[in-house]
Amino acid sequence: MTILSPPRVEKQSFTDPHEAWAHLTTLYHRNCDFIREHLQGLMEGKIPAGRVRAYYPQVEVRSTSYSKGESTLPYGYLHSPGIYRTTVTAPDLFKGYLQEQFAVILKNHGGTIDIGESETPIPLHFALGPRDHLDGRAINALDVPLRDVFDAPDLGNTDDEIANGTYVPPRGGPYPLSAFTAPRVDYSLFRLAHYTGTDADHFQNFVIFTNYQFYIDEFCRIAKGWMSESHPHYERFIEPGNVSTDNMLTGGTITGEPPARMPQMPAYHRG
Repeated sequence: MTILSPPRVEKQSFTDPHEAWAHLTTLYHRNCDFIREHLQGLMEGKIPAGRVRAYYPQVEVRSTSYSKGESTLPYGYLHSPGIYRTTVTAPDLFKGYLQEQFAVILKNHGGTIDIGESETPIPLHFALGPRDHLDGRAINALDVPLRDVFDAPDLGNTDDEIANGTYVPPRGGPYPLSAFTAPRVDYSLFRLAHYTGTDADHFQNFVIFTNYQFYIDEFCRIAKGWMSESHPHYERFIEPGNVSTDNMLTGGTITGEPPARMPQMPAYHRG
């Protein structure tokens, strides 16, 4: 079957962590947009003339020595000479994390951060945002199985082999540059949204778990009160369905729609 892909982007090298992140982000969005545009065309009755495929961006670095710079951090260094590589997803969500990691690696080892395209396809499900609407009726009317046109999540790409310490890389690499691959991260992000009813970008550093509804009710009452009273430290309150109540200082607008059925682990956030 013919493969329809965006033009391949050659690997580029960066010594500035911010520029590396910006290029990575542009490449990621371009490839996700390519998949979404073909899906939109399919919903309009335009069947692609082949299999639609775009790839996750890839980060690669090289180490030529066992030494590293002076650092007390437990990350940002490469244990052996060789090539280190990983696929990346959701670069906007992980902006601060990625830029810091790039900066520390460059400081400790020199060299460059090389950004290119991997050989791992982006599944249709992960190219779509959590809030993207899929017109199932229009697609079903075409009698074209989505898996005939788009890549689906592959369990072979979403395992925990690296994190579990069971992955054995070839000598000299490529060694894993992160504990989880892009498909594995995407799987977790979408599970988080599925079970909590809120997008992953609303989550913060500290989470309180409770199985008592009256705690949740009180939390919501206080949070909504603060929004109506123009609390100086919080901008909005987010509930399942990504229902957002803005602070009165910014107009007090309420957006989003509560889910018809509450998720299994509803989450609430003060932003």
